[in-house]
Amino acid sequence: MSTSTRRLELQGYRGLAALSTVVFHVWQQYYVYDAQGAHPPVDNPYLGALISLEVIDLFFVMSAYLLTLSYARAAIDGDDRTRPRRDFLFRRATRILPLYFLAVLLVWSLRNPSLPGDWRDLLEHLTFTHVFDQKRIFYTLGPTWSLSLEIAFYLTLIAVGPLAIRTCRRLRTRRARVLLCASGCAALYLIPVAWIAVAHHALAVPHTNWPVYFGPQARLGGFAAGMALAVLLVALGERGRIGARWATATALTAGAGLYALSYHSAPENPWHTYYHPLAALLWFALLYATLHVHTTARPRWHALLRSRWLTGVGLVSYSLYIWHEPLMLALYDSGALPRSQAGFPLAALCVVAAGVLVATVSYWAVEYPGSLLSALRDKKGRQRDFYPEPEPAVR
Repeated sequence: MSTSTRRLELQGYRGLAALSTVVFHVWQQYYVYDAQGAHPPVDNPYLGALISLEVIDLFFVMSAYLLTLSYARAAIDGDDRTRPRRDFLFRRATRILPLYFLAVLLVWSLRNPSLPGDWRDLLEHLTFTHVFDQKRIFYTLGPTWSLSLEIAFYLTLIAVGPLAIRTCRRLRTRRARVLLCASGCAALYLIPVAWIAVAHHALAVPHTNWPVYFGPQARLGGFAAGMALAVLLVALGERGRIGARWATATALTAGAGLYALSYHSAPENPWHTYYHPLAALLWFALLYATLHVHTTARPRWHALLRSRWLTGVGLVSYSLYIWHEPLMLALYDSGALPRSQAGFPLAALCVVAAGVLVATVSYWAVEYPGSLLSALRDKKGRQRDFYPEPEPAVR
């Protein structure tokens, strides 16, 4: 599969995941809580399981896969095109920080019109530490707790990636290098599983203790699965590519597993407790069925992932992820959205439409110009000299 095709299909997944996230948060907005419990907007458990299917682990798996590829190639095949740590962090910063800081400052200012306001909330969001605050983890921009995990993963990757490369250079066989990298990914995956097991079974920490179950120590499994996918595909190369039927069967099985997880998940039961480690494995399988297929026999459903409208949403998915919650709340508070639960379908449609529009403007006005800052450094991570001194003429 060509690199451009692979990127389009992953962008299509981003679009689907972003739209799913928006609808899920509108669904949450229209929940009603009373003495009898929680009541969803539509009293249909099958629909509720579909809408409530959390896709955040898909973002984690894809992000880790793409960012780990160069390290996996360097460790397994000796490819030396990895970027220096500083350059890696600089490029990630130009990708996420301009829009993030703008959104945090804007939304925080609107919600704290008189100073000093909740200065701790602002400080924690600007330093990505709000994920460790039980009270403020979902303040200002609720979904951005996940960006704290992204930052933690970046720091983990630049620590273990170069170490893996140096260690693999001492190994004589390719198989040994693959096993080392795969073992490292497995260890990183098992750390959060062990943490969750101890917290839930040994310490009886309730699921509403957000820092315990939302922090990087509990959610690194999705990133570890993405790292393992990168290692697997580099190790396989062109070998073991699957045909359309096997790809479709694998994707359907993974999708059914994800839906079953969502349907059977209930507070404190095993499916809820281990939802995210299990979901990471299923997203791993789904992405494998997308990325490692025969180039001449791609399944028909891959065409949906490459469709222009879906890849267009995928292009602006980060902006959509950042802006959709404050936009939804502003529309709801102003009366632009229905108040009754019966208005959920219309509300979801309105928030999706308005969110995509705002995200498109945000992408071209903020996100894309901010990403151009990466040109300030060259491929070796050095500051780019835009006005080099001319070399003296040779006589």
